[in-house]
Amino acid sequence: MLDFSLVAPFLPYLLTGALVTIEISVLATALGLVLGLIAALARMSVFKPVKWVADFYVWSIRGTPVLVQLFIVYFGLPQIGIELGAMLAAVLALGANTGAYVAEILRGGILAVPAGQIEAAESLGMSSAKVMRRIILPQAFRLSIPALGNQAVSMLKESSLASLVTVNELMMVSQRFAATNYAYMEFYIVAAVIYLVMTTGMSWILGKIEFRMSVSER
Repeated sequence: MLDFSLVAPFLPYLLTGALVTIEISVLATALGLVLGLIAALARMSVFKPVKWVADFYVWSIRGTPVLVQLFIVYFGLPQIGIELGAMLAAVLALGANTGAYVAEILRGGILAVPAGQIEAAESLGMSSAKVMRRIILPQAFRLSIPALGNQAVSMLKESSLASLVTVNELMMVSQRFAATNYAYMEFYIVAAVIYLVMTTGMSWILGKIEFRMSVSER
């Protein structure tokens, strides 16, 4: 029989771990958006070396497991004299991973902007940089919101990998107390419920944002 009363005394610690999970997710997603935007623009650059670097970044990140990337940052970098704290390593690795996928999402959004609008803006004397900033990017972000939202939810779930580099997020706290109380099923079920609450809440918020953006376009 499952005994969830074993979990009750440790629930505040699990909720604290959930806050760390949210912190990792927000920071990694923000970093991913910045890296993704830079990579998306670089992949469309007319300067071949810039394009090649961006292509390599997206190709290498999307072609390797995020866990391997996390271990390279946390365990591998100290071998060349770069030591990072567990939290920073998790945010950097997860953010870099997210950035590669965001790059493809935003590139698709940029390419989806009608060419006629770009030509009209250029005919008014706008520079290429101004057209990108004022015309293309705002529309590209609006078109990309559903996919970016899905990526943010995925990041929230993937943040559990940070437990493998000793970050005290939800999964790490759950594992610790599950082992000490020999109540693996109870703690993991409660952790799953907390993850469901967080992902459902994030999906609801993103849905509201998407709805408001669609209304503003009418």
